[in-house]
Amino acid sequence: MAQTLLMPKATAIWLVDNTALSFDQIAQFCKLHPLEVKAIADGEAAQGIKGLDPISTGQLSRDEIARAEANPNHKLKISEPKVRVPESKRRGPRYTPVSKRQDRPNAILWLVRNHPELKDAQISRLVGTTKSTIEQIRERTHWNSANLAPMDPVTLGLCSQIDLDMEVEKASKGRPLPTAAELGATLQSAQETERLTPSYEREEEKEKEIDADAVFRKLSSLRSAPKDEDDDQY
Repeated sequence: MAQTLLMPKATAIWLVDNTALSFDQIAQFCKLHPLEVKAIADGEAAQGIKGLDPISTGQLSRDEIARAEANPNHKLKISEPKVRVPESKRRGPRYTPVSKRQDRPNAILWLVRNHPELKDAQISRLVGTTKSTIEQIRERTHWNSANLAPMDPVTLGLCSQIDLDMEVEKASKGRPLPTAAELGATLQSAQETERLTPSYEREEEKEKEIDADAVFRKLSSLRSAPKDEDDDQY
């Protein structure tokens, strides 16, 4: 990627005022017309613009200026930056290697089933597909629907776990919390909970209901049993 000069007119003003470069050399370096550079030198153009030192910005060296001043045919060259700024990535569907494209329908089916909150655009970013394909898989109209099996896109290597978690978190924002019916649980009404009594009270009530006469009859029968057995032996 070719380096772009910062503030060409301001740089041209500084070069006109502080160097012995020709108008053509300044025009070529600043991407201006020579007549425009001449108008700057005459004070007819770029009035009110403060000159910008290209040496302080690291876009031109003193040695390069000296070489150009000594040779009118020398063309100024912009200095290489000391720090490389990465180019911004183009927004769009994620690129999927050819070897893994056959796994995309399985990954889409997994995302549709396990994360229904995801939008089609989010699924497209994760696995690099189109909205029409997602719609076909969701409605079971895909040409290979009978053979599809849901598979985790992270396991398939189509996206990272971090990307998946980020998309799920974005989709979950602003979504209402699930109700008790959706979670499969129901709450008892206040009337039902008020009727409930502690377990120890219920046990005391059961003990009160036991018939005392029945207990004594059982004990007397147990005591008489050994005596009957002794009588039989004699």
